Amino acid sequence: MPSFDRPTILMCPPDFYGIEYEINPWMSRSRQSDSSLAREQWAALRDLLESVGAKVELLEPVDGLPDLVFTANAGLVWHDRVYLSRFRHQARQGETPHDGDWFRAAGFEVRDVVGDWSFEGAGDALFCGDTLFAGYVIRSDVNALQWLGADVGCQVVPVQLVDDFFYHLDTCFCPLAPGEAVYHPPAFDDYGQRAIVNQVPELYAVAPEEAARFACNAVVVGRHVVLNTGCPRLEAELSRRGYTPHATPLDEFIKAGGSAKCLTLRLDGEDAAGWRAETVDGRATGPLPPVP
Repeated sequence: MPSFDRPTILMCPPDFYGIEYEINPWMSRSRQSDSSLAREQWAALRDLLESVGAKVELLEPVDGLPDLVFTANAGLVWHDRVYLSRFRHQARQGETPHDGDWFRAAGFEVRDVVGDWSFEGAGDALFCGDTLFAGYVIRSDVNALQWLGADVGCQVVPVQLVDDFFYHLDTCFCPLAPGEAVYHPPAFDDYGQRAIVNQVPELYAVAPEEAARFACNAVVVGRHVVLNTGCPRLEAELSRRGYTPHATPLDEFIKAGGSAKCLTLRLDGEDAAGWRAETVDGRATGPLPPVP
């Protein structure tokens, strides 16, 4: 069983990152990323996460898998178990064997989603308290997310995504703590908007122009929130709520439809996940000591 003494995040260096195909509206092979600048931005994100108390583990990059850098899509972590992604698009399906090898070597129990359903990991499955919010239709199938909730034994709230620019749940919904989140309402259908309002008592709706800067695609480490630049309203709201925002430029990754959260996978469980306070076989799994 993996053991963590502080918040631990999986990242993958962008050695082979680039816009080699088009599977979301952000991506255009005619608008390539600057590889040197992408490396600088990725390294600045890693350094910033380490400076707020996180430990960063590295997944080895693989030539021919440019989106392996977006480790949030590798799978969903629950205790010492990880549910591997089954990518909808063939261009990303080669990532899964490499992700699985890393998790096994790290001591995780690795599981596959049953059936023939698509599932794209923490991109579309986020805990807020004891509830698993599940984004579906664009990349993940609702049946996969319902099966996952049953296997874990938690409540699942499916929320349909309706805007291709916000194709994963983590592009438009960010749990901060149990019962608290930021979101972009127009990314969801009417039912999804009502479900989020009913389930999450403390909500903040980001401005459309900041949603387009991937404001919701943020990384929470204790009371620190790391996000892309260009989101001053959200930064002010986070400060008002007692969080410390840290902005770092990630425009080279927005060209592929990703930002801070997409580039990270929390291995010890997100701060907002209620299961971190539970135990498994008498062994404490969380919460870890708070990060100031």
